[in-house]
Parts: sequence; structure tokens; C-alpha cells
Amino acid sequence: MTAEFAVALPAVVLVLAACLSGVSVAGEQLRLQDAAALAARAASRGDPPEPLVARLAPGAGVSRSAEGDLVCITLTSPASITALLPLTLSARSCALGGGL
Repeated sequence: MTAEFAVALPAVVLVLAACLSGVSVAGEQLRLQDAAALAARAASRGDPPEPLVARLAPGAGVSRSAEGDLVCITLTSPASITALLPLTLSARSCALGGGL
């Protein structure tokens, strides 16, 4: 029984670490989406979105685009589930230009 436990324990630890990393990445995606929404609103008012993004999602890249009356902000940020699986998270949000 001890041998089976010794073989199974590293697998359980690996699965637990992957699950916790996945939850962390999901939380980062939500934070990125919220930051994109707030940055789009700020950009629609004419304020620069970069200081807001730097405070809410440090390290995220910011790109701005306009689609008709909409001001859109796209944020990208690196993440990883494990050291072997790097990901790039992305969030996009738009707001009506000239808003209050």
C-alpha cells in the first residue's frame, strides 16, 4: 500500500497544482475584462486609458481602435497554467464615444 501511495501522490499534487493555476488564470481573465470595460469608458470620455490599465491590470498591453461611434480597447496579458503551457489572455470592450 505504501508503494501505491508513493506513486499516486506526485500525480495528485500535479493535478491539484494545475487546477489551482487554472483558477488563477480564470481570475486574471475576469480582472482583464473588467479593466478593459473601464478603460473603454475612460477612452470614450477622452481620458487616456493607460494609467487606469496600469493600476487595474499591471503588465497588460493596451491597444485602442475606433469602429464608427464606438471606442474599443483591447488588453492582452501573458499567463500560464503551468510552466510548460504559456497563454496569452485577451479582453476587448467598447464604449460609445463622447459619453459622460
